[in-house]
Amino acid sequence: PGNFVTLPWLSAQNQHTSQGRKAGNTASCGLETWSFFAVYDGHDGSQVAKYCCEHLFDHITNNQGFTGSSGAPSVENVKNGIRTGFLEIDEHMRVMSEKKPRADRSGSTAVGVLISPQHTYFINCGDSRGPLCRNREIHFFTQDHRASNPGSAVIQCVNGSPAVPRALGDLDYKCIHGKAPTEQLVSPEPEVPDMERSEEDDQLIILACDGTWDVMGNKELCDFVRSRLEVTGDLKKVCHEVVDTCLYKGSRDNMRVILICFPNAPKVSPRAVKKEAELDKYLECIPDVVHVMHTFASEHIPSLPPAGELASKWNVIEAVYDRLNTYKNDDTNSTSTDDMW
Repeated sequence: PGNFVTLPWLSAQNQHTSQGRKAGNTASCGLETWSFFAVYDGHDGSQVAKYCCEHLFDHITNNQGFTGSSGAPSVENVKNGIRTGFLEIDEHMRVMSEKKPRADRSGSTAVGVLISPQHTYFINCGDSRGPLCRNREIHFFTQDHRASNPGSAVIQCVNGSPAVPRALGDLDYKCIHGKAPTEQLVSPEPEVPDMERSEEDDQLIILACDGTWDVMGNKELCDFVRSRLEVTGDLKKVCHEVVDTCLYKGSRDNMRVILICFPNAPKVSPRAVKKEAELDKYLECIPDVVHVMHTFASEHIPSLPPAGELASKWNVIEAVYDRLNTYKNDDTNSTSTDDMW
């Protein structure tokens, strides 16, 4: 679909999948030009997220619901195949866990997209999220699955266990006899909305787990990413800025970001680059950190990135403070304790 980059942060329980052209059975299904991206936010362990990262795509594309008749699958084939793939991999992990009584009892949310030349299939199971920015506006975003949603079972979060009504794994919440997998306290069934692609207007998709969305909304994050793409073509750097800004805004939950840019995504603008340089120079003129804390937070600073605001420039402020802090090297330059006795 264009360029993409992934950036993990904070937790070994998180995983991601980014697959483009894939060998083997996908060629016979007409999937040579399809792409699959997903973020898995693990909790109470890492094994479910890791296993899904390595095997979910195959479970989706190999089941009969997806393949259907010969040739490229229909829209309904794809949507049915995605749902079936989730149910199959969840059942497979349950069977494996029964063979190992001390097996990992973790779970994982999942948010992803399967992109064909004509359609984008959004996949969501849990409280991660994926918005699509089209023609500078939020055109679509997945709905978070939270215990607070109407009709959801209330599941307390204890020792890292889930407070989400949909997730893969979490087998301790899927043991009610006589109930189908989708009727358990935690369901592995994803929502799979689809839409036709627009080559002229589609700009970018952001897949991220809940630590990002705790401090930034859909439009805020997309506006911030678009502004960063106007000053750098380095997608990895943009993802780093997203994570850093969310940290400075107070997020303390897991964060993993996949940024997918379509051909119509914002390009580097000389005007934006100049304004960015002027902003950095302005911030570098701070006399001391007290001035930053008491003055910058209340005064109008031109050209700050939308949504990120001053938080997105805290790395510049920190660098200046470190330079001005004349005592920072005292410990390394002082006499050693051995010489003091």
